[in-house]
Amino acid sequence: MIQYRYDTQLLIEGKNLDEDVIHDYFMKNFKGDCLIAVGDPELIKIHFHTNEPWDVLKYCSTLGEIYDIVVEDMDRQSRGLKG
Repeated sequence: MIQYRYDTQLLIEGKNLDEDVIHDYFMKNFKGDCLIAVGDPELIKIHFHTNEPWDVLKYCSTLGEIYDIVVEDMDRQSRGLKG
């Protein structure tokens, strides 16, 4: 059984972005695992497994423009279905 169902990935384009601040916010406010928050002050790549991808998208949209959004259902994928 998969603990965190949705593989959530996106890019955030903005100004004065801080990957460490974003990483810490995720760890304190979201349940999930496999967090990657990397980039520079103008572009951050997010990868996160969670059961509430909509909360991740909502937060990230407050930081800048979000795009290349991918939310895949890993439970469906593990059953051989499209995720």
